[in-house]
Amino acid sequence: MPQDSVRRNEMIRAREVRVIGAEGEQLGILSRSEAITIAKEAGLDLVEVASTSEPPVCRIMDYGKFKYEQQKKKQEAKKRQTVVQIKEIKVRPKTDEHDYETKLRHIRRFLEAGDRCKVTVFFRGRDIVHKDRGVLMLERIVQDLQEIAKVDQEARAEGRTLQMLLVPRK
Repeated sequence: MPQDSVRRNEMIRAREVRVIGAEGEQLGILSRSEAITIAKEAGLDLVEVASTSEPPVCRIMDYGKFKYEQQKKKQEAKKRQTVVQIKEIKVRPKTDEHDYETKLRHIRRFLEAGDRCKVTVFFRGRDIVHKDRGVLMLERIVQDLQEIAKVDQEARAEGRTLQMLLVPRK
């Protein structure tokens, strides 16, 4: 039996079950066979809704319709969810003005699309001696984007890189 399926009709193991009718009315505690008979007479299924309670709670319902509605709810929830990606832009402490402007435009585009943006300043060779230039570069980016972005994660050094995470302002 698949793990996501619900026990119904003859699959129910308990001898006695608390039964809820098709309109939501309480039918009381009945034997399993009696409850299944009532469900079959109504042309419906006996579905176990709370297996952990004592005795288990079962509802008389159309199982096919129940599964269909569950599937539709799942699809609707999936449709409404938004996937936020983290985009990354890499700069160097010696990045020229034109390249800086281009990278700034990319960051702006990512943030306007609703994505987060990780800005990484990476140091090559002797650049590592001038970490202050990297910090200044990140501060400048924050200053230039302050109207559309806020800092989610302050600049932190990791090996030969400085990283900072920007998120769009709501």
